[in-house]
Amino acid sequence: MLKSLQSDILHDADSNDLKVIIISAEGPVFSSGHDLKELTEEQGCDYHAEVFQTCSKVMMLIRNHPVPIIAMVNGLATAAGCQLVASCDIAVASDKSSFATPGVNIGLFCSTPGVALARAVPRKVALEMLFTGEPISAQQALLHGLLSKVVPEAELQEETMRIARKIASLSRPVVSLGKATFYKQLPQDLGTAYYLTSQAMVDNLALRDGQEGITAFLQKRKPIWSHEPA
Repeated sequence: MLKSLQSDILHDADSNDLKVIIISAEGPVFSSGHDLKELTEEQGCDYHAEVFQTCSKVMMLIRNHPVPIIAMVNGLATAAGCQLVASCDIAVASDKSSFATPGVNIGLFCSTPGVALARAVPRKVALEMLFTGEPISAQQALLHGLLSKVVPEAELQEETMRIARKIASLSRPVVSLGKATFYKQLPQDLGTAYYLTSQAMVDNLALRDGQEGITAFLQKRKPIWSHEPA
């Protein structure tokens, strides 16, 4: 599943036709994480290392991908499934969803899910989830910053698609530059962050779409982005 997800995310990554990716699931569970049958002693340390390295690569791929990636969550997201939600740029969930890092209950602390979780929610919230393994509701997840939005189940797909269509209507080069810059400045000190983003604004203005957007605004017309036929 991880390798399939990796392949799907990479597919057409460099194409200007690709504007946004939505990760969703069928059934009552968004993702329950790793298959524990793959983590038994019989599989061996080398295989275990491959599993977690592959998972880490997928999570980093989401962060470094040139287009926004949205998690559309309807149901339970636990362990690496919760990690996946935390790793996505935007996460929209139904009000019936819940989130947990329950590995500690079976003797396998959710250390890798904790990387993404700790970057999405406050430290004490992450540690309570990691130390107890207890789930939090969609509303709690929204309150703590794990989710972008919570909607009734019947409205989940419509709202997710509304966000995706809005992103898809915009300039891919501008959005890609913005995403990369956002994550690049995030861990920096304030001065470095402003230096990096100031340069990014200059680079943005040098893009064809940067000038097209400004010109269209001044001329009171709809911009024609570079991915669209002139």
